[in-house]
Amino acid sequence: MALLIIGSLVSPVDNRSYKTLPNALIYVGDDGLIKAINHIVGVPITTIHIEAILGEVGHCGEFEILHLARGEFLIPGFIDTHTHAPQFPNVGAGQQYELLKWLENVTFPMEAKFKNVDFARKAYTKIVKRIIDAGTTTCCYYGTLHLEATKELARIVHEYGQRAFIGKCNMDRESPSYYVERTDESVPHTEELIKYIRLLTPSKDGSLYVYPVLTPRFAIATTDELLKRIRVLVDSDPLLTIQTHISENPSEVRRTKELFKHLSKPEKPITYAGVYDHYHLLRNNTILAHAVYLEEEEWKLVKEKNCGISHCPTSNFNLTSGVAKVGDMLDRGVKVGLGTDVSGGFSPSILTAVRHASIAAKVVAIADLNSFAYRPLTVATLFWLATLGGAQVCNLERKAGSLEVGKSFDAIVVNIRNTSTPSPPPVSPHNLNLWGVGDDEDLGLDIRRRKDNNSIADGDAEVDIADENQLKEELDAMLERLLFCGDDRNLRRVYVQGRWIGGTEGRYDSTGVNVNATSLWRSNEAMSRRLFGSLHVIHVMYIRWIVA
Repeated sequence: MALLIIGSLVSPVDNRSYKTLPNALIYVGDDGLIKAINHIVGVPITTIHIEAILGEVGHCGEFEILHLARGEFLIPGFIDTHTHAPQFPNVGAGQQYELLKWLENVTFPMEAKFKNVDFARKAYTKIVKRIIDAGTTTCCYYGTLHLEATKELARIVHEYGQRAFIGKCNMDRESPSYYVERTDESVPHTEELIKYIRLLTPSKDGSLYVYPVLTPRFAIATTDELLKRIRVLVDSDPLLTIQTHISENPSEVRRTKELFKHLSKPEKPITYAGVYDHYHLLRNNTILAHAVYLEEEEWKLVKEKNCGISHCPTSNFNLTSGVAKVGDMLDRGVKVGLGTDVSGGFSPSILTAVRHASIAAKVVAIADLNSFAYRPLTVATLFWLATLGGAQVCNLERKAGSLEVGKSFDAIVVNIRNTSTPSPPPVSPHNLNLWGVGDDEDLGLDIRRRKDNNSIADGDAEVDIADENQLKEELDAMLERLLFCGDDRNLRRVYVQGRWIGGTEGRYDSTGVNVNATSLWRSNEAMSRRLFGSLHVIHVMYIRWIVA
C-alpha cells in the first residue's frame, strides 16, 4: 500500500552538507520507491497540499498516512558496511585481547558453534532483529564458514525484509583444527550459497533485498591454492561483491607479508593490498574493512581500483588495533562508510560508530585546518558516513543512502521528544543520555514557542511556521543530538523499501511496556482539527483514505 508521510526530513547531500525540510510531504508508492517530496514553506500543511501531491503522482485508491509529531523527523536508514553476525553472542567478551589472540580465544570458539543449524537459526533470528531495531536498513554480514548456517542467515534476513550482503567465510589455514575448511570445498560451497541467495524471492520492483558477497576472511586465513580458485570465481562473476579485511593490526600486517613473501619482487616488496590485487580481489565492488596501516602505494592502488573502505572505529579502539585516518581517506576521494564490526566492536549501532569516528578524527587532528585528514569531522560528514557514504561503498547510492525521489524508501522515523511529561503516544522509552525536545519545552527553551520579544508563549501556542530558519535550526540541533546521544530507543520505526520492519513502536507503549503493534491505533482529535479541519485522522498512526 502507498504511504504518505507528513513531517520533517533530514537527508545527506554530500560529505560536507545535508538538507533539512522542516515541513514536508513524502509520498512512497506501493513498490517502496519515493515518488514525490514536496517542501511546504511558510504555511501549515492542509488537505490542499495533500490533494496536490496525490495528483502529482497520479494516485487513485487507498493509502496510509503517517503524521510525525514535534520532536520526530525522517532520516535515511543506517548502512553498516562491516559486521560479523555469528559474533553477537560474544559482545562484551575478550576485551583484554588484541586481534589475533582475540580470534583464537574468543571468536573462533563461538563461530564453530554455528555448525549446528538449529543453534544458528535461533541465534540469527535474535541477531538480525537487534540489528534492524538499531536502525540498520542495509548490512554487510560475515557469516561463518558453514554453508547451511549461512543459508539460514540469508533466509532470516530476507524474511525480515532487511537489505543485506551475506557471505560465507573462506578460510583454510591459520585457524584451529575444529574450525577450518577443506580447500577443495570452500569455493563450491560459496558458489552454492551465491546461487541460493540469488534465487530468493525478489521485491515488488523486481530487485533483491539480499545479495551474495564473496568473503575470503583475510589474507592470513587463505592459502595460495584457495586464493587461486577464488580468483577464477571472481573473474567469472564481475557483479559479485567482495568483502574482506585489510591492515587492521600491525601483527596481522607482518604475518600477511611473511605468508606471501613469495609474491615479492626485488624492486617491489609485497604489500597487503598487493596480495589481494594479485588474486583480482580489488575492484569497484570490493569492501575493505579497517585500512588502518595502508602504505602510500596501497592507497594509490585502492583508489585506482575504486574499492570502498569500511571504517570501524569502535573495533579499532577496542582491540587496540590503531586509529584509521578517515579524514585522509576522504581527502583522497576514497569511498568510505562505517562498520560496527561486532564483536570486535561492542555495539550493533551505527550511532556508536558515528561517535567513535568523531573521536578517532579528533585523536589524529593537528593544526592543518584545510583538509579533512587533520581536523574533527563535522556533523554533516558523520551523517554522510552513516548513510550515503556507506551506500557508495556498497554501490547502492542509486537505491539507498538518502531520501530522494526515485530511491527506495529505506528510512528511520526518529523520535527525540524524550520527556517525562505526558505526551501523545507513541513515546519511546526514556533515554537518559539525550536531552530531547520535550525537555526543552519543559524549561521554556523551545525555539518554536518564542515570541518576537523573546518571551515564552503560554500554553499550547502554535509555531510560527513561516520562520523557516528557526525550523531548520531546530532540525540541525535534533540531528546532532541523535548522532551523539541517541540510541535504539529513539528510533521509532525502521523502513526498508517502504515496508515497516522494526523500531520501538510495537515494542513499547508510552509507559515503556511491551505491546503488540496492532494495539497502538489511537486518535487525537485536537491534532486532527489543526491539520485537517473537520477530517478525523489517526495521530502519528495509520489512516486509510479512499480517493475518488
